[in-house]
Amino acid sequence: MLGALINSAGIVLGGVLALLLKKPVPAAGQSRLKILLGAFTVYLGLRLTAASLNGSVKQVLKQLGIVLLAMMLGKLAGKLMRLQALSNSIGRFATRKMAASGSGPQFNEGFQVGTALFCAAPLAILASVQAGLSPNGFSNLFLVKAVMDGMAALAFSATFGWGVTLSAVSVLAWQSALVKGVALLEPGLRHHAQPLVDSVNATDGLLIFCVALIILRLKKVAVADYFPSLALAPLLTWWLW
Repeated sequence: MLGALINSAGIVLGGVLALLLKKPVPAAGQSRLKILLGAFTVYLGLRLTAASLNGSVKQVLKQLGIVLLAMMLGKLAGKLMRLQALSNSIGRFATRKMAASGSGPQFNEGFQVGTALFCAAPLAILASVQAGLSPNGFSNLFLVKAVMDGMAALAFSATFGWGVTLSAVSVLAWQSALVKGVALLEPGLRHHAQPLVDSVNATDGLLIFCVALIILRLKKVAVADYFPSLALAPLLTWWLW
């Protein structure tokens, strides 16, 4: 719950600041903050992957090979399910709503846009998976998402008003459910073998690194298409380990 609460607090803070300041954050300040967030996300992703690959050199290479295979197969499954296309359609929905909102703040539309964007963001899934598998139930990735969602709320609230801020409730409910759902699966994974949990964390870390590339604008990665790899990684590990 702590990560979801921090994320929701970031959205509320961004929405409140937007309505109090009445002016956007300078572009230069946003760029510097995104660079810091991107660098921090690179660190979190690679650290999670490195911590999940352990044992002898042969075992580490085998684990890494299984993770990469899971990502390759996951990407194929994600493309067939059109996960990235769905994610892109949510972004286009938000763009259309902003373009059509010319008659002042629209509460319902603000709530819909905020809920869609903040809940469908790749970090919502990746942070929740890491938190659900973590002994303390928390992921530092929620800090990154809280800042990013807060910046987005700061921009959207000028157009949609308090509706965007209220979407924090949806984010809290959605991410709490995700964390609890993953946490329910964690004992089963650990009961079979620790490598099953490690494979999910290693895959999650590499996907977090891909998100960092997007934040830093170094490469556009269809992260949503890779989501099935989080389920395939433990299955392949159980089969091939």
